[in-house]
Amino acid sequence: MSLVKNGDAAPPVEMMIVQSKRVKCDGGDAGLGHPRVFMDMGEDTSVECKYCGKRFVLDPDADPSAH
Repeated sequence: MSLVKNGDAAPPVEMMIVQSKRVKCDGGDAGLGHPRVFMDMGEDTSVECKYCGKRFVLDPDADPSAH
């Protein structure tokens, strides 16, 4: 069995474990990203950036008073 690399496959989504339900994203890459956006997870434990798709996941061991 041989594996063929699919050039059309989407790159894996970047995921970041965070300590707060409020996060910001600017796409990174030192100015080559996207406009800075602030997001709140609300009742969820994760949120995804609408620009770059980066997923922010709340650390299950995060201090609840920090949210």
